[in-house]
Amino acid sequence: MSTISLCMIVKNEEEVLGRCLECMKELVDEIVIVDTGSEDATKEIASAYTNQVYDFAWEDDFSKARNFALAKGKGEYLMWMDADDVIGEQYKDDFLKMKESLGEADIIMMPYVTQFDLQGKPAFVYDRERIFKNHSGFRFQGRVHEAVTPAGKIQREGIPVEHRKTKPGDQDRNLRIYEKMREEGKSFNGRELYYYGRELLAHRQYQKGEKIFREFLGREDGWEENKIDAARQLAFCCYGLGDEDGALEALLKSFLYDVPRGEICCDLGRHFMDRGRYRQAAFWYQRALTAEKQQASGAFVQEECYDYLPAISLCVCYDRMGDIKTAEKYNELAGAFWPDSPSYHYNKEYFRSRKAEAEGG
Repeated sequence: MSTISLCMIVKNEEEVLGRCLECMKELVDEIVIVDTGSEDATKEIASAYTNQVYDFAWEDDFSKARNFALAKGKGEYLMWMDADDVIGEQYKDDFLKMKESLGEADIIMMPYVTQFDLQGKPAFVYDRERIFKNHSGFRFQGRVHEAVTPAGKIQREGIPVEHRKTKPGDQDRNLRIYEKMREEGKSFNGRELYYYGRELLAHRQYQKGEKIFREFLGREDGWEENKIDAARQLAFCCYGLGDEDGALEALLKSFLYDVPRGEICCDLGRHFMDRGRYRQAAFWYQRALTAEKQQASGAFVQEECYDYLPAISLCVCYDRMGDIKTAEKYNELAGAFWPDSPSYHYNKEYFRSRKAEAEGG
């Protein structure tokens, strides 16, 4: 069985660090904790699980801190997690079995669940490079939104790491880092430009975001999955600027890179539904129901865009078009995806009332 060193960077994580380490202590062979300036009990909690607790002066560079932690790991493989990440109890046996098959793998990709819906089910999922062979040159790159470039033999596992935040972080930190890089005159690579655009959009700086996304889409070093999503984010910037035609054009631009994704189809459906063009909206929502998820490619997957959201939206579209029978059919489909949905139950009562009125008339 291969050995794994869990290498983490932390700061002021006393609320969640114990939860993370408790779930990992029997899965990994070594725990390395690098503290970047905690002012709470984070280091004391870490010391209860490992004697390898190190200090690192924060330099607005996540890769530097993470790579410092990786350099301390002695296992055959290195693994990273954030303090508010966990692996569910139901996956622990799978993780231990995975350790037995790591001998030939260079990189292990695992699903990262960063959002959950009201049912507690995964809502936003994408694959991340989670474990990689030690002494093979794998290191993080990028001051923020840092990543390890996959190479060699890649092994994919279905063991999800769940990001379970308990409090909001510093919402402005990432944008500050990117703006600092700009001030320093640093040239952005494609990935940095893409994430800079996302941060600008998150801060409703639509005009700057639009400019950055258009610049990114014109770059040759942009990853295809990032370009698909960038077209979508560009559309949101255009909506923010009141440019509806530009938003529609941006969404359609995503088709240059691959077949329509469920997320794009739902965006197109919403675009037409908001404008009362229900037949066109229904067309795109139907496409979303048949779209194939591309999580294994590293794409950001919003789960509801492939089932509940298009189904409940189709219910609305067909009702507005006067096709009550089809509308009710899609509402029942939405209920199959989310039985406790308030919208589903509201619609059931609505259709019941309409039938009663028709029979009474």
